[in-house]
Amino acid sequence: MVQHLVAEPTPPEPALPETLTLRFDALAHPVRLRLLRTSACGPHTTGELAHGWEPSPQGDSRHLAVLRPCGASQARRQGRYVRYSHSLPA
Repeated sequence: MVQHLVAEPTPPEPALPETLTLRFDALAHPVRLRLLRTSACGPHTTGELAHGWEPSPQGDSRHLAVLRPCGASQARRQGRYVRYSHSLPA
């Protein structure tokens, strides 16, 4: 039998209380939770996120603007579109 020691990954730094407060406040809205759940499948534009749901792309943009400062959502521009995804570490 051959055994190899595997180094454990270093645990992430604990989030500051201010950061946790921002995240909990951002996640307190059901639309924001839905946006994060939908973006778990991959990056989406605001139009794609609003498709099949009542909020408009503009409303989704406002909710995503709340999620970005707390680190729960990321935006990446692709041509004339901005695709949003959730941040797994956050």
